[in-house]
Amino acid sequence: MRGERVTVFGGSGFIGRAIVRALTQKGAMVTVGCTDVEAAKSLKTMGLPGQVTIVKADILNKDAVTRALTGADHVVNLVGLLAPHGRHSFEKVHGDAPGMIATAATAAGVRSMVQVSAIGADAQSKAAYARTKAAGEANLQAAFPNAVILRPSVVFGPDDGFFNRFAELAAMAPALPLIGGARTRFQPVYVSDVAAAVMAVLGNSDAAGKTYELGGPDVVSLRQVMTIVMDQTQRQRPLVHLPFWLARFQARFFELLPNPPLTRDQVTLLQSDNVVAEDALTLADLGIEATSFWSILPTYLRRYRPGGMYNAART
Repeated sequence: MRGERVTVFGGSGFIGRAIVRALTQKGAMVTVGCTDVEAAKSLKTMGLPGQVTIVKADILNKDAVTRALTGADHVVNLVGLLAPHGRHSFEKVHGDAPGMIATAATAAGVRSMVQVSAIGADAQSKAAYARTKAAGEANLQAAFPNAVILRPSVVFGPDDGFFNRFAELAAMAPALPLIGGARTRFQPVYVSDVAAAVMAVLGNSDAAGKTYELGGPDVVSLRQVMTIVMDQTQRQRPLVHLPFWLARFQARFFELLPNPPLTRDQVTLLQSDNVVAEDALTLADLGIEATSFWSILPTYLRRYRPGGMYNAART
């Protein structure tokens, strides 16, 4: 990997930062394509001077994508949405963009490509998020058959949007909602393990054209997640059952906000488990031992305890 050039679309996000760090540690020259160049400038400190280049590249803009791929040996696409906004719809970002990037990568002579998708990607899903993820995988494979697809479950780590979100809710809300009884199962995967998986498949001919599902060693229900978060943050809140129909009704109004805390599509997703399939290729097939969230959560959720992190350190 030393000296090879890797373009990472979405490299300024939570997962992207871990991947850029892993690439620089292996000596790769990294180009990060993102929409907010100023916000991504801190990525330059992850490598030596000149090792990380930040370029403005909206993945819906073919010319911008082509420029970002100039001279690249490998490409990683991480861009995804939790909720559509403006011209960035699920259909365009999840469905169309991977194929467009793959076509440009082929024309640019890129050797390998990795697409970070999601567990649950399914062309028949009732959720637009999952349907468009599946469409993106199909478009990618049509244009770049040797591309590797990684499908993580929910990803955790210090800056995640999963455990942190529930910790913030536990700190502010009088009660925590159990949507649909909170029986949905998840298999949280550590962000550094996702980065290790990307490193393992980039340029790896044995992985070419394959799909891997990434999950940690622990499977937990949403109810268990909330209980764990309350224990870690030392904040106890009553758990209130919220039927799916009522959650969907509330989400209709949340969707009017610029950054909705819940959407109807997410309520639909919660009606299916988010765990690794029994017959899937996994982290183990890449020689990676999955990290348990039990060893990581205390390092960053304690800041939500009453009095904050440093007060909690004395308890």
